Amino acid sequence: MYLSRLSLSILAALLFVSNDIDAQETSAVLGICVVCHGEDGSGAGFDDVPIIAGMPAPHIEEAIYSYQDGARRCIEVPAMCEAVFPLTDEEVGEAADYFSAMKRVSSGEPYNDRLAMQGRRLHREHCIRCHARPDEDRAEDALGIPLHGQRSVYLRYAFISYLNGDRNTLIPQMAEKLALLTADDIEALINFYSSYKP
Repeated sequence: MYLSRLSLSILAALLFVSNDIDAQETSAVLGICVVCHGEDGSGAGFDDVPIIAGMPAPHIEEAIYSYQDGARRCIEVPAMCEAVFPLTDEEVGEAADYFSAMKRVSSGEPYNDRLAMQGRRLHREHCIRCHARPDEDRAEDALGIPLHGQRSVYLRYAFISYLNGDRNTLIPQMAEKLALLTADDIEALINFYSSYKP
């Protein structure tokens, strides 16, 4: 049911630019992106869609290119690969610039304080070198995308995708760090990242 609704939404966007966007100022490619990610980049209504508002443009570009070249596979939600596969370099840059210029929003979802504190320790021990907060100056140059503020459903999906091989790790150190984490560690990290407020 979910995939059918999402696929229909993408198909509709491919045929018509969203009426919510000023077509004179926004291209058809952005009309496709906002179907799931929203005009504000919050992905409201789709728990497994990442919040990309305020994400540095290089990270958005890297994610799109990863979908295009197969480094990220669209197993559960094929619509993402279908949407980005035909994009040109110019269109990828346009989408990245559009969403990176927006104000970062919070998922606003509840989290467990105790697990968030454990996750904070794990983040400092394993993840801080490559994953900066979205509001840090080094976020654009960090190797990994900002995870702080993402929804727990998306974070869980991303972790599982890396662990089962549906996403390639960018550097060997990431695979090594992931191998050290238990299921409880992952839940703690998810609660920590969910606790972030811009």
